[in-house]
Amino acid sequence: MTTTTPTEEVAEEIARAAVAERLAAGAFIAGPVKSIFWHLGELGDGQEWRVELRTTNAVRDKLADRIKQLHPWDNPELIGQPIEWCPEEYATWVDKATNPPA
Repeated sequence: MTTTTPTEEVAEEIARAAVAERLAAGAFIAGPVKSIFWHLGELGDGQEWRVELRTTNAVRDKLADRIKQLHPWDNPELIGQPIEWCPEEYATWVDKATNPPA
């Protein structure tokens, strides 16, 4: 799942909470990136930080809800892309990290 944030601090807060709460196995933050967008009827641009989070379908919706809680924007970018392929060991790590034993 990916999102963008207005600051590096917000990006880190989201990434840290998601991993600590076992909603993502890991995250990386990239930025700043230049963003050009259409918003509220106007062309705009700005600097953003991109957060990519490794998760599973089982917790995807919980992760999206948590990002919305932490994000300062009313309608943050939330994009999920299924992984077509990865080594089985990596998939197992993501599953175990987001599905801790009871």
